[in-house]
Amino acid sequence: MPHAVVTLAIAARRFNVNSLNMSWKRRAREGAYHHGNLREALIQAARELIKEKGPAGFTFADAARSAGVSPAAPYRHFRDREALLADVAREGFGRFEAMLSTGWNGGKPDPITAFHNVGRAYLAFARAEPAYYAAMFESGLPPDLNADLRAAGDKAFAVLRTAADGLVALLPAGRRPPAMMMSLHVWSMAHGIASLFGRGDSGRRALPMSAEELLESEMLIYLQGLGFPQK
Repeated sequence: MPHAVVTLAIAARRFNVNSLNMSWKRRAREGAYHHGNLREALIQAARELIKEKGPAGFTFADAARSAGVSPAAPYRHFRDREALLADVAREGFGRFEAMLSTGWNGGKPDPITAFHNVGRAYLAFARAEPAYYAAMFESGLPPDLNADLRAAGDKAFAVLRTAADGLVALLPAGRRPPAMMMSLHVWSMAHGIASLFGRGDSGRRALPMSAEELLESEMLIYLQGLGFPQK
């Protein structure tokens, strides 16, 4: 057999083997996704893209490509890009709730200290989870886009409300501010400082003190104005 023909035959066999290997790997990966991993893979891909480009900086097809699947595959779980972002935000609110709850710690060692710890937990989340934070608060998603997203956001806010309830109970009945108002005030303070000075990405502004120190001093002034005892 001429040398050129032998070379072509060997190359053809190698091509077939490589094609079979690639096809098998693709089917194995897609098979794994069929068994429930595709949703998680897309959420993880979206988180990485948000971290790199921001919540508005990628397309549905980009998320599919990053997850290693076809552009049509995400439609098995998500209606569109907005639905994918909503699921990232929902997952983020779940983690956010857990961090805030850890900070509150049932009001221990005392409600005022625990209240400050909730604020620190807010900043810690913004710093540790910038992609979740952006999906939750900077993606432009309506808070009530779907029931699951709304419920997750409400549960996180409920930790702030519980902390405010515990703190208000320290004051005499006739001098207690509305707990809902306090919750919104503290949320606004913590969120503003987190967004400007405490985030975990390149959007953080420089400060002559830490974000935690700024929040603590702001909250001390706020609580003093409401008549709470100072620690």
